[in-house]
Amino acid sequence: MTLKKALVWRVLAVVFAVTLIAASCGDDEDGTGTTAAPEDTTAPETTAAAPEETAPPEDTIADTQDGDLLDTVLARGELNCGVSGSAVAFSETQPDGSQTGFDADYCRAVAAALFGDAGAVVFTPLTAAERFTAVQTGEVDVLMRNTTWTQSRDTEVGMDFGPTTYYDGQQLMAREGDGFSGASQVVDIAGAVVCTNAGTTTEQNIADAADAAGIDIDLTTFEDFDQVTENFINGACDVITTDGSALVGRKANQQPAGENWVIFPATPISKEPLGPTYGQNQSRFADVVNWTVYATVIADEKGITSANVADMAANPPDAEAARLLGAADDEQQSNMGLQPDAFYQVIAQVGNYDEIYARHLNPVGLTREGSANAGWLDGGLIYAPPAR
Repeated sequence: MTLKKALVWRVLAVVFAVTLIAASCGDDEDGTGTTAAPEDTTAPETTAAAPEETAPPEDTIADTQDGDLLDTVLARGELNCGVSGSAVAFSETQPDGSQTGFDADYCRAVAAALFGDAGAVVFTPLTAAERFTAVQTGEVDVLMRNTTWTQSRDTEVGMDFGPTTYYDGQQLMAREGDGFSGASQVVDIAGAVVCTNAGTTTEQNIADAADAAGIDIDLTTFEDFDQVTENFINGACDVITTDGSALVGRKANQQPAGENWVIFPATPISKEPLGPTYGQNQSRFADVVNWTVYATVIADEKGITSANVADMAANPPDAEAARLLGAADDEQQSNMGLQPDAFYQVIAQVGNYDEIYARHLNPVGLTREGSANAGWLDGGLIYAPPAR
C-alpha cells in the first residue's frame, strides 16, 4: 500500500469514527427547523441514522489535513460554509435556495473579511450526523450550524471552536392547557411522554435531569426535530425538549391557534455555547473566522454600524477603531493575510453583532437584554479581546 493510499484509509477511519459519535444536543438536531415532517411521524426512533459513507477525494484531504486552509480558500475565491438550513432565525433555506438567519449572516461576514464580498459564499445544508464529516473531508471550510462546543468534540471528534456567538441551554416545552406554565420545573413532568431527538446529548440530558428530580418519564425519541414537533402538535407527546432558542422558534412558527405553548424551566438544564466550528490545526484560517466574530462585537461596543462605518473609518472614535477598520498604520489584518479594510467590509456589508442579532433573532422573541447574549458591559457574556 502506498503512503498516499494509507493516508486516505486512515482519514476514512477517522471519518467513520466521527460519524458514530457526532450525535449532538437538541439545537444540533435542527431543533429550530420548520420544514415539513416526513409522512411517518408516529413511529419513534431509538437510534440516530448514520449518513452513507463515501470516500473523500484525495486532493480534498491534502487541502484540509496537510495544506494551509486559508491559502486554499483564498485561492478558491469563495467560502464553503455548512449550515442547518432548517433552523428558525439561525439558518433557513428559502424557496429560491438562498439562506437567511443569524448563522447564515456569519458565513457572509467571514466571506466579506476574506474576499471583500459577503456574497462569495457557498452554503451547504447539513444534518447533525453529516456536519463533522463534511469538515473532515473538506466539503465545507467552517460550520455555522448551531453546534455546541463540548470537550469530546474538541478532542475525540477533532474539531476546533471559535468564539461563542450565541449562549443557549436546554429547556422543555409543553401546553398550558395541560397544566404547565413558565414556572414549571423538571419535577412537574413526572409520568409525561417526553419527546426529543434520538442519539443526542439532549436525550441524555433530560434522562439525567429526570433521575436527579427522582421522577419517571416516558422518553420517546425521533430521528429529527420536525418529527418531534409534529408528534407534539398531534398530541402524541406531552412535553418536548431541545435548546431554548429552538423551542422559541418552534413556538413562534408552529403553535396552533387556540393553544399556548410554555417554555420552562427558567434556568436551562444544560449549557449549550454555539459558534463557528472548523477542523483542528488550521490556525491561520481560525484566526480569520475568530477575528471576524470579534470585529462584529467590538464594532457593536463602539457603536460602529453598517450605516455609519464609512464616517467612523474617516474619523475613528479611538485608536482601536482605526486599527479595526484599516485606517491606521498598525492595523493587523495585513498580518493575517487579509486586506487592511477586511473588517470594514464585514461591518459595511453584514453589520455589527447587534445588527445581525436584531435582524434575525428579535423577531422570534429572542432578545439580548438580561440574557447571556448581552454585551459584557450590559451584564452579558459577549466579549472580544482588544484589536491591537
